[in-house]
Amino acid sequence: MEKKLKELFAQRKAAREAAQAIIDKAKADNDRGLTDEEATQIDGFIATAERCKAEYEAIERRMAVQATLASDESWGKGSMSAPVRLDPQAGLSAPRITAGPDSSQFANFAEQLRAIVNASSPGGQVDRRLGGIQASITGSGTTIPSDGGFLIQPNIAAGIMQRTYETSAILSRCQRIPVSGDRNGLTINAVNETSRAAGSRWGGVVAYRVAEGYEFTASRPALRQIKLELKKLIGMWYATDELLADAAAMQTVASTAFAEELAFATENEIINGIGGAQMLGIMAANATVSVAKETGQVADTIVKENVDKMWSRCYARSRGNAVWLINQECEPQLNAMSVIIGVGGIPAYMPAGGISAAPYGTLYGRPVIPVEYCQQVGDKGDIILADLSQYLVIEKGGTETASTIHLRFNYGEQVFRWIVRNDGAPLWASALTPANATSGNTLSPFVTLDARA
Repeated sequence: MEKKLKELFAQRKAAREAAQAIIDKAKADNDRGLTDEEATQIDGFIATAERCKAEYEAIERRMAVQATLASDESWGKGSMSAPVRLDPQAGLSAPRITAGPDSSQFANFAEQLRAIVNASSPGGQVDRRLGGIQASITGSGTTIPSDGGFLIQPNIAAGIMQRTYETSAILSRCQRIPVSGDRNGLTINAVNETSRAAGSRWGGVVAYRVAEGYEFTASRPALRQIKLELKKLIGMWYATDELLADAAAMQTVASTAFAEELAFATENEIINGIGGAQMLGIMAANATVSVAKETGQVADTIVKENVDKMWSRCYARSRGNAVWLINQECEPQLNAMSVIIGVGGIPAYMPAGGISAAPYGTLYGRPVIPVEYCQQVGDKGDIILADLSQYLVIEKGGTETASTIHLRFNYGEQVFRWIVRNDGAPLWASALTPANATSGNTLSPFVTLDARA
C-alpha cells in the first residue's frame, strides 16, 4: 500500500510540474497565451494529477477504515472518554480521533491551531472537538484525520471572516452572496442594457403615447446571465515552535495575519484579477472605461483635468457610492491640484482632517482611499473611481485548515494552510451609452486613467 501511495504521489507531482513547465514557457516567451495544443496538453496533465490524487485518497481511506476496525476491540474496555490511539501495525502511523462524542468547542483560534498541530504530528492524538469539523474536499473523497485537515470551528471562522470584511476598504463595499448546498457557483440574471437611448433602456423597454383606437406595441427587457464559479484561494503561514508555545501571541498573530492576507489577496484580484483561475478584476473588465491623458501632459503626473474627466465618465447613479482608489504616492500631486479663480485658487483635493473634516480625503465629495493594489504613479490604474456596490463576490462555507511539521521541520516551524472558496466579477458586462450625449463617451461605475508615460 505504502509503495503504491509513493508511486501515485510521484506521478501527480510529475504531471503538475509538466503542466507548470508549459505555462512557464509561454510566460517566458513574451508572456504569450497558450496555444490550443498546449492547452490540451495541460488539460491532460491536470486530469492525470487529479486521477492520482483521487486514487491516493481512496487508498488512504481504506487504510484508515482497516485501522479503525482493527482497534474496535478496545471500545468498551475502560472509559469511553479515554483516548484510543491507532495501532501503527494496522497500516497507518498517523493519529486517530479519540473515542466518545464531545460537543464542546474550542475557546479560541489559538487553542484550535494547537489541537491541529498535535493531530498532524506523528503519533499525535486528535482532539475530539476536531472530529466534528473535518474538511470536505472537492473531488472523490473526504479529508481524513491523518491529513491534518480540519475546518476552522464555525464560530471562529465567522469571526475571522467578519474581521476580514470589516477591516477591508474594498471588500466591505462589494455585494456579497453566499453559495449554499452542493452548488459550486452561482448564475444570476441581469439586465442586458448597453445604451440609455430611446428603445434601448433595459435592453429594449419602450414607453410611448398612443392615440385612441391605435394598436399597442409590446416591448420587454433583455436579460443576460452572470456566471461565477467558486475558486480556491490558498494561504500558507509558517509558525515557529516558540510562537506555537505561546497561546496568547499565536491567537493575535494567527487571527490578524490570516484575516489580513485573505483580504489582501481577494481585494487585489477585485482590482487586478484577470479572470479564469482568478476573479475578474475591475482593470480587466469590459465595463471599465479609461480616460485619455491631456495633450502634452507631463509623464507620471495627475492633473485636475484628469479628475474632472474621470468624474464625468462615472455613471450618475453610481456617484453616491463611488470612491477614489489611489496609489498612496499620488497624494502629493493631489494636494497640489487647485481650481483657478481669478489670480488665486482653491484646493481641488480636500485632505482628511482638513477643510473636509472627513475620515478620508475627498474629490468631488467622494472619499479618496489609498490602497496597495493601485499601480505606480503614471501607470494605468494608479487612480480608479469605482462604485464597488456594482461588483459581486460569492463565497461558500467555512475555511479549511491543514497543518504539517514536515515541510519546515529543520527550521523548527509548523506550516498551516488555509483554503477559502470564492469568486467575483463586475455586474456590468459593458460600459453604457448615455441618452442625449453628444461626446460619444460611454459611462461606467468603474473609471480609470490611461498611462502617462
